[in-house]
Amino acid sequence: MPDSSPPLSVRRRLRQGRDRLATVLVTAGGIGVIVALLAIGVFLAVEVVPLFWSSGATQTISQEALWLPLEVADDAVGYRWDPTASLAADEVARVSLVPLAWGTLEAAAWALLIAVPLALGAAAHSALFMSPRLRSHLKPTLELMEALPGVVIGFVAGLVLAPWVERHLADVLAMLVLLVPGLLLAGGLWSCLSPRLQQAMPLGWAGLWLLPWLLLVLATAQAISPWLEAWAFGGDLRHWLEVRLGLDIAVRNAMIVGMAMGFAVMPSVYALAEDALSGVPRSLAEGAQALGATRWQTLWRVVLPAASPGIFSAVMIGAGRAVGETMIVLMASGNAALMTWNPLDGLRSLAATIAIELPEAGPGGMHYRLLLLAALLLFVFTFLVNTLAELVRTRLRRRYRRLGGGA
Repeated sequence: MPDSSPPLSVRRRLRQGRDRLATVLVTAGGIGVIVALLAIGVFLAVEVVPLFWSSGATQTISQEALWLPLEVADDAVGYRWDPTASLAADEVARVSLVPLAWGTLEAAAWALLIAVPLALGAAAHSALFMSPRLRSHLKPTLELMEALPGVVIGFVAGLVLAPWVERHLADVLAMLVLLVPGLLLAGGLWSCLSPRLQQAMPLGWAGLWLLPWLLLVLATAQAISPWLEAWAFGGDLRHWLEVRLGLDIAVRNAMIVGMAMGFAVMPSVYALAEDALSGVPRSLAEGAQALGATRWQTLWRVVLPAASPGIFSAVMIGAGRAVGETMIVLMASGNAALMTWNPLDGLRSLAATIAIELPEAGPGGMHYRLLLLAALLLFVFTFLVNTLAELVRTRLRRRYRRLGGGA
């Protein structure tokens, strides 16, 4: 029976043709993504140019109105964002981007302040101390949290978390006061246990046996909060903050945004930092411990410096996510364009302002172009942060290659 299969040379040419086609498609896709990103930046820049260089009937605006404090009322100097206000002929437009930039950076700062310590602590424990069996289940679960939509987190933060915090300020303060001492006390009690009990409660499984302890600490904080409020704040913490410190308390404020956005940013920071810590060659840690270093000394003086570029990259990517977040800030911040150091005041970010006002801005008008300018600022900031993170990640790979950790 004759062989009907094509010759070997024909099959080889077909396989090579498929490989070339796949290579061309992948290359075209990558180039297309780069061109699309550049096109977005060019489009935003072109649309913003008429704000500063007049072209016919297009209304221009000065740099001073955008970034410098102006006289607003009764010889008061400040920043205002009110592009739709009706102004007199000699009155300067109230379109300062400073309060929006302040709100964006404030929200990102609070989010990183909450997310980075927790994410890095979880990453260090997961990469170096956690049981491999527990890690294989816990790490995918934490990474899956990154898929939660921002609108869901913002909804819960704005409609559930914010009113609860306003009603239970003393409980929140007591929890913050007792949380760190409670964890340190747990570590001290564990070190005092007998070797047999320590073996039954190993550090590799601390993520599980610490949960009942944390619940006990939170229940204790809630139980002592009325006593703490009566003893230190005259029975009313909210009134004490308003009278003694002059702090206005908004239901939706910067702290609520920080907690909600920190929860959203934490999984990405954790995943990247854990990969960086896990990628450090085991020979470094084993050599340090063979020379007499403790686990803590090995982590602090050997593993963290070796993984510092990857950790920095994780923090930068988290910062980019926090700066560009829209729905969480929109639903949990109160959207008040304020510039204060009070974490209990509201704020407004650039991204939330675009989401709120762009549907009402007429295409081609000054308000429309101002919102595109805000979008251009976000685009440039995110692009620079991601580029810096990628450069640091490249440096990390080169360092590991020199240390024998692979490519």
